[in-house]
Amino acid sequence: EGFSSVNFFLSLYRFQACVYFASVFQAMSCGIHYLASVFMAVTPNFVCGIPGNVSSVLFYNNSESSIEDTWTLWTSTENYIVVQLENGEIWELNQCSRSKREVTLDLTYEYKGNKSIFSCSDGFLYDDTKWKSTVVTQWDLVCDREWLAKLIQPTFMLGVLIGAVIFGDIADRLGRQRVIWFTSAGQFLFGIAVAFTFDYYSFVIVRFLLAMVSSGYLVVAFVYVTEFVGIKARTWASMHVHAFFAVGIMVVALMGFLVRTWWVYQIFLSIATLPFILCCWMLPETPFWLLSEERYEDAQKVINIMARWNKVSTPCKVSELCFFQQDDLVSVRTGDNDTSSTKKHNILDLFCNWHIARRTITVWLIWFTGSLGYYVFSLSSVSLGGNEYLNLFLIGAVELPCYIIACIGMDKLGRRNTLIPFLILSALICVLIMFIPQDFNVLIILANMAGKFSIGVAFGLIYLYTAELYPTIVRSLAVGSGSMMCRAGSVVAPFCVYLRSVWIFMPLLLVGIMALLSGILTIMLPETLGKPLTNTLVEATEMGRNKKSCSGKAPPAHGGAALEKIEMFGQETVGTEK
Repeated sequence: EGFSSVNFFLSLYRFQACVYFASVFQAMSCGIHYLASVFMAVTPNFVCGIPGNVSSVLFYNNSESSIEDTWTLWTSTENYIVVQLENGEIWELNQCSRSKREVTLDLTYEYKGNKSIFSCSDGFLYDDTKWKSTVVTQWDLVCDREWLAKLIQPTFMLGVLIGAVIFGDIADRLGRQRVIWFTSAGQFLFGIAVAFTFDYYSFVIVRFLLAMVSSGYLVVAFVYVTEFVGIKARTWASMHVHAFFAVGIMVVALMGFLVRTWWVYQIFLSIATLPFILCCWMLPETPFWLLSEERYEDAQKVINIMARWNKVSTPCKVSELCFFQQDDLVSVRTGDNDTSSTKKHNILDLFCNWHIARRTITVWLIWFTGSLGYYVFSLSSVSLGGNEYLNLFLIGAVELPCYIIACIGMDKLGRRNTLIPFLILSALICVLIMFIPQDFNVLIILANMAGKFSIGVAFGLIYLYTAELYPTIVRSLAVGSGSMMCRAGSVVAPFCVYLRSVWIFMPLLLVGIMALLSGILTIMLPETLGKPLTNTLVEATEMGRNKKSCSGKAPPAHGGAALEKIEMFGQETVGTEK
């Protein structure tokens, strides 16, 4: 019987539901900080500053009383403003230079005489009709300093990459609970600190640290919630973490519309998840991690708490779980795969033969393409025309149904059969957008939403699909390496968006090519729906060759029966299993 979104929420018992929703609520702050720069680092219209008081302003054939009145007429970076100062001097103000006219008899827009060109030594004048202040206007990140503004998002994504590696390892060593505490507090403190940075370099450094803790939380939160929910709800649980991330994007759009000063905007975004900071210290450590560290008394305490919350009179005992663990260890040691279980594995094992190597390259490409497309569609949404706040809100909102479709497709059609059409569809949508006239704003926005939807489906299911494609001995390594390719895609995405200045459709062309190539290569991947997880590289290779599922008995993962017992504990006692 299929498993739906409704069944997912019904399967979360009182304790698991509280832990789950408290944990994924903070994932919203990750979505907030990941996309905050779309409004915080926006570059408004600007021209060079003036060396005196203005008496007259001329823009084409329009005479205005002040420069601020000309911004509504500004249409291109090639425009310039002519001003006459109180001392009679006439200046032409461009974006990155200014010219002083030698002849000042008449105030006209067109001038063929001699001019002296000067740099913008008096700063810049910015259009503040939309944004009262951004980091660009705060530190004049324009002209020869424009590249500094373009580094804001890539350096943040670099922090995301590093944070995922560091905190994922720390969570395995020190526990999930401590990392969740630290990264949650870090998101709040660093988020507030960003608003009070005194220059560009301190701003980038603090945001880099914010990116590390935000990424660290998101990585550990996936592990944390899946270790508390049952096997049947695990896919939906991980997908709904993505959904809360999307809600964070919608919050960015709403806050950007309400607050137009960057540091106030940053403060409000940072305090959006303050309720979680106040209660996250109550979240317990997962029994899985406690058992793996042989902290049996602590594990029993958590199990007892779960039993009281779920109104279970006879909670399971750790001694029973330890008995199952010992049985697992015996079966591993006496199994046929003893040497493969104890051997140290590295990244080269993902290329041990042609079939596995081809699979690895394809999976890495899908991870990279999913992340690249996800952030290209998100970051580009504010440049589509129309209302940029509504555009970003819709780009976030379209993710909510896409994860439901992804889960249904995975269960009904299979992982590969869902992934292929949505990758190819996203490529076709990228091509379609190129043929839509630029003045059809509504149609362009709808097409971009469709592109974000299709790439979101592919991006959402690749997590689970990767884990099922590889054997137990290198499964974590495969998912970890895929995640690294995902982070690489997120670092490249801002640079890809900047290619709009070369050709407006260049980002879409690159995403479309990558998505089409990924979709074609995915055809060669095996389907994993309904097949048992493999334990050795030989079994994983055979899964790719044969349409039948791999045969042969494989040793269970570390503590497999014990962990299954914990998951079954909640389901059996509540009695919702059919």
